Amino acid sequence: MASSRTEFVLVAGLAMLCSCLAIKVEYDANALIIDGQRKVIISGSIHYPRSTPEMWPDLIQKAKDGGLDAIETYIFWNVHEPRRREYDFSGNLDFVKFFKLVQDAGLYAILRIGPYVCAEWNYGGFPMWLHNTPGIQLRTDNDIFKNEMQVFTTKIVNMCKEANLFASQGGPIILAQIENEYGNIMEKYGDAGKQYIKWCANMAVAQNISEPWIMCQQSDAPEPMINTCNGFYCDQFKPNNPKSPKMWTENWTGWFKLWGGRDPQRTAEDLAFSVARFFQNGGVLNNYYMYHGGTNFGRTAGGPYIATSYDYNAPLDEYGNLNQPKWGHLKQLHASIKQAEKFLTNGTVETKSVMNFVDLTKFTLNATGERFCMLSNSDNTGDYTADLGEDGKFFVPAWSVTFLQNCSKEVYNTAKINTQTSVMVTKHSEEDAYGNEVKPAKLSWMWAPEPIQDTLKGNGRFEAAQLLDQKEASGDVSDYLCVDTRNISLKNMTLRVSTNGHGLHAYVNGKLIGSQFSRQAKGQQMVTGDDYSFGFDKAVSLKKGLNVISLLSVTVGLANYGAFYDLKPTGLINGGVLLNGKGNNSINATTYQWSYKVGLNGEAQQFHDPNSRNANWNSTKVPKNRPMTWYKTSFKTPSGEEPVVLGLLGMGKGHAWMNGKSIGRYWPTQIAETTGCDAHCNYKGSYNDGKCRTNCGNPSQRWYHVPRSFLNNNTDNTLILFEEVGGAPWNVTLQVVTVGTVCANAYEGNNLELYCQGDRRISEIQFASFGDPQGTCGSFSLGNYQATQSVAVVEKLCAGRPSCLIDVSQSTFGISSWGNVTSRLAVQAVCK
Repeated sequence: MASSRTEFVLVAGLAMLCSCLAIKVEYDANALIIDGQRKVIISGSIHYPRSTPEMWPDLIQKAKDGGLDAIETYIFWNVHEPRRREYDFSGNLDFVKFFKLVQDAGLYAILRIGPYVCAEWNYGGFPMWLHNTPGIQLRTDNDIFKNEMQVFTTKIVNMCKEANLFASQGGPIILAQIENEYGNIMEKYGDAGKQYIKWCANMAVAQNISEPWIMCQQSDAPEPMINTCNGFYCDQFKPNNPKSPKMWTENWTGWFKLWGGRDPQRTAEDLAFSVARFFQNGGVLNNYYMYHGGTNFGRTAGGPYIATSYDYNAPLDEYGNLNQPKWGHLKQLHASIKQAEKFLTNGTVETKSVMNFVDLTKFTLNATGERFCMLSNSDNTGDYTADLGEDGKFFVPAWSVTFLQNCSKEVYNTAKINTQTSVMVTKHSEEDAYGNEVKPAKLSWMWAPEPIQDTLKGNGRFEAAQLLDQKEASGDVSDYLCVDTRNISLKNMTLRVSTNGHGLHAYVNGKLIGSQFSRQAKGQQMVTGDDYSFGFDKAVSLKKGLNVISLLSVTVGLANYGAFYDLKPTGLINGGVLLNGKGNNSINATTYQWSYKVGLNGEAQQFHDPNSRNANWNSTKVPKNRPMTWYKTSFKTPSGEEPVVLGLLGMGKGHAWMNGKSIGRYWPTQIAETTGCDAHCNYKGSYNDGKCRTNCGNPSQRWYHVPRSFLNNNTDNTLILFEEVGGAPWNVTLQVVTVGTVCANAYEGNNLELYCQGDRRISEIQFASFGDPQGTCGSFSLGNYQATQSVAVVEKLCAGRPSCLIDVSQSTFGISSWGNVTSRLAVQAVCK
């Protein structure tokens, strides 16, 4: 294999910058070769801005405990350079600190600069000043754009060099990425797109780092770029260079959530199946996107209509809890992959069909004759028993892969889950001596009106005789852009506004006459595709003389994906404003002189800052269902260390701040579709983002993450809400997220660990049966046979403990012999 190896040697002079040991990163078609060791890499995406620096060590350690070798993250241009040549790398934007913590944990890192990132991030990660630069065209052969992209890329690379973050400097970064999924849309850009991608490759190489560069979803990636795969399945992917390793940069662990959308779920069995098939078919690197999704704080959510939660159904949930059984099932998968690593990277490979849908792949070490096998069943309905001759017969469930040590002993199957399922609950943090919740006193509220009257009188900051694109007019510093015109003198008209979304509040002479959003305009069906346009129609009564028409246009995250996505119209642009009366009494006000004001006065005056004295807070007659209203309250920090969430049922739509730090947008009145959810998801068969949905008919997002680092330990906390459409704050609550119930259905021959969270203990064994129990978590029942002492044994091992380990075997449950059967242990327990 040595002749086909590609080596990345130390750049001259870099060795002098670091006293650490330099690590050489090489590769061939079968392995990444790191410091001379042939490896397959298991990685996971954790985006540093979607959590907090205080969360990073715990997230990274849980990733390591879950069997990961590396952590991947994008670099988000718009938050690092919000204004041209003004940079911010503080707080949760300190990616250098993040990578150093990754290294401290003994993990590698993958640097995905982009700098276009998609990531369901606002505007795909591009700063708005870039869009508004004269003469620029994004992501194509445009000199202005390429210059800006090169300046930022060089800035990031140099910061990494200065911090000795590259492997060749003794740092953790083993791979770097330029551009992102351009191959998916490159055809629309023609020859200019082809020239652009060649320039990207040359610019990346010119950065003079020693580590390999990758391009995902780029089938014509120029050498020495390595093209990689993104998707739910990549086992059939082949890199365009036969010398390149087969790498999967985004294995989608779930999907993102939309306002008004159902919750996406991807089963642990299917995710494990996809990974196992990938490595069975020559895979070298698998990266989970996401391993921890996190939270879209502030206005970082893209879309449009991407929710504040970016949980992604990842192995670590939005708050950093283990998402079980996914985390534990993958951990066991990773251990099996590492057990097979020397065979995957050094072995002679032979694959043969055992029967329809069932393939056996044998990896043999020529020097010793040692073997390792993977036996896969790609049928999405049929279970099969494969006869491997002298190595034995093996039952392979549908849509699964079995790992066979020495090709004769099953050590793992992707469809057999032997880890607990954690049923998470939200509850008040205080409990009595019996573990029962103690509800705190209701929050006491103050309020202040949004001082919008000057805006509604047409007192804007600039004027134009046309309707402008909201991105360009606002610079995307706010969700809100108010446009006014006052040259209207007709009576009894119908106001008709055509807009490209995402929401609209219409005022006549300072009074709100109606509001509308894209989803509502589509007949309560979730908007699909890229069309967020809608029409607003409302009969209005105008007074004699001049009238002021005010249109408050609202965005809910900017587009982040697609060819020319940056040019998609936003707001009132390409729409129209008509006033239709009887007969010919109609006015087209589209080209009237319009006065523009960006943002709200409360935003400019920082009402969200608890130290601001600009708001006139009032504690009497706190209103409900009043649009454009600010609310304020204070509370003590919930006790303990469990994640804190803010429940906002009763509120309409708006933005929340805790002690001046943005939690993000809220919108609990956006209700998920009432149909299309799966009560019992079948893991078998190809996954897509519409499969296994949950949460039908409920608010698409009820709970909002409040990182504990946002809270004060010794003084009261201040919660401030801006309510846009009208709500009632009296049911707002602060709770914690914890494990309420644990369940398992583990196979004989495995060790089953049950655990609670924080200081909670296993207080009750609700069900236990070793035999052939039936049902699932929440509905277990006895089967045809069981060990009569099942409950007693589990109670003895687990009751009153924060965790316990059960050897799932006949001897544990006092059975001398049941013959040639494989039994299971089903358990359901309560944590208090």
